[in-house]
Formats: sequence, structure tokens, C-alpha cells
Amino acid sequence: MKSTKLVSGLLLSLTLLASPAFAQRDVQRLNTEGIASAIGKQGELTGEMYKVSFPRSDVTVRVGSVVIKPALSLMGWAAFIKSGSNAVTYGDLVVLDDEVNPVIRKLEERGLELSALHNHLLHETPRIMFIHFVGRGDEVGLAKGVREALALTKSPLSATASAPETKPEIATEIEKIIGYQGNMGGDVFHITVPRNDIHVAAMGTMVPGSMGMNTPFNFQFDGKNAAINGDFMLRPSELNPVIKALQANGIEVASIHNHLVDNEPQLVFMHFWAYGDAVGLAKGLKAALDRTGS
Repeated sequence: MKSTKLVSGLLLSLTLLASPAFAQRDVQRLNTEGIASAIGKQGELTGEMYKVSFPRSDVTVRVGSVVIKPALSLMGWAAFIKSGSNAVTYGDLVVLDDEVNPVIRKLEERGLELSALHNHLLHETPRIMFIHFVGRGDEVGLAKGVREALALTKSPLSATASAPETKPEIATEIEKIIGYQGNMGGDVFHITVPRNDIHVAAMGTMVPGSMGMNTPFNFQFDGKNAAINGDFMLRPSELNPVIKALQANGIEVASIHNHLVDNEPQLVFMHFWAYGDAVGLAKGLKAALDRTGS
């Protein structure tokens, strides 16, 4: 009888040790205060991911007569998650032509690696490029590296107070077309479409969807018209069907590239640009979305 109780007790102990609740107590917390102090700006915590954003409000970018709002396509960011005793960072910096290589050199100096360099827009003045970077190590050290790279640009780090923004009626119509809810931010309407069918592993850890592994659609309204920008996260087999759907609806392909260098599964990111009737463009995005596993 005693041996039976002993075995039962051992089994219960093993079960508790393996349980998520017990394991959670041993998980090291991300030092978000240290990250914010190192970068010089507070971020936002989403689940286990901490993200600090850097809008390039210091530069006026035009595409034809459209002045691009930072929230449409001039938003840099650095995201951090804990991975064992280390942290992983992944992000995207918005740079002018003459800032590209100084920023790359500083990132490399500080142990942060370049994973992509590309455009997000077409026809813009001045020309804008985007540097994707990755890193693994102490989160505060990684954040200091990001801050030193940012210091080589004119990216403002001061937080700007913003009042809650009301979605215009046209945004509700676009939500119905796309099939997902969105929100206003920086005078731009944002819809983020998750890729729940894809689970991304990179840098020795799982990368959550909130860390850029999704499909964002951004609308900068101008009456019934809108400038749209964003990118599709795609499996290779989805790429050309999506391109055909976009082009059939007057939406231009801006760039096709990777964002990471060691990710599983293989992914392709495709940025798009258009200006025109907002509802018509939303229908074009939906037609392209229907050609993916989203």
C-alpha cells in the first residue's frame, strides 16, 4: 500500500514539474525597462514580445502629390523576445540613402546582423530604404546596439502624445471586404491579417506573429481614395498567384525579398503600393489574400 502511494506521489511530482504553470516560474523575464532605457524610448508589450517603434517624422516623403504619413510606410521598429537565458531581437530601420552603410556598419560592430535591405515604396522622393536586422544575446546589450545605429540617422526618439482616433465610415466597409478588424493609428488605418497556418522558427526560437510574421495592410485615406502600402508574408508557391491578383486590380508590386535568413519554413515577403479608390483597392487586396492560406 505504501509503495503504491509512493509511486503515485512520484508520478504527481513529475506531472507538476512538466506542467506549464511550474515551468512558467522558471522562465526568465525580458528586461523591458532595461531595453527602454538603452534605446531611450518606451515600447509596448504584446504577450512575451516587447516592441519599440521609431517613426521617421523628421523627413517629408512624397509619392507624386501624396505626402506619406510615417504610419503608412516610414515606421522603424525593434522587437525583443526571451529565448532561454538569452534574448532575440528582430527589427526594421528606415534610412535615407546616405544613412544605409553607416547604419549597417554600426549594427555589425555591435553584433547585430543584417538580414535584408530593400525598398517598401515606389516613386518616392527622397528615396527611402529599409534595413532588417537580427541579433541574439543580452537584451540590454542588443538594445544599446540598436540605439547606436539609430544615432546615425535623424530618427526622433521622443514620444508624441496622440488622442484616440475614430475610424471613418469607409474603414468599416474595408473591414467587411478584407474580413478582419482594423484600427486607426497615426492618421492611417491598419489591418493586420494573421498567418495562423504558418509557424516561423528562426534564430533558434519560435518567432511570434506579432514580431512581423503576418500580413499588414495600411490605408492613408484621402476622401474616398487612399494610398495603400504593406506586405504579404507568403509561401513561395503563393507568390506569383498573389502578384497576378494585385496587378489585375491596379496594385503595384514594390519589392520581393526575404526578411530573415535562417527561417523555417521558407518565406517570401512582397511589398505593394497603390493610390486610388479605397474600396476598389481593398477588393484587390482581398482577391490577393484569397490566393494565400490566410
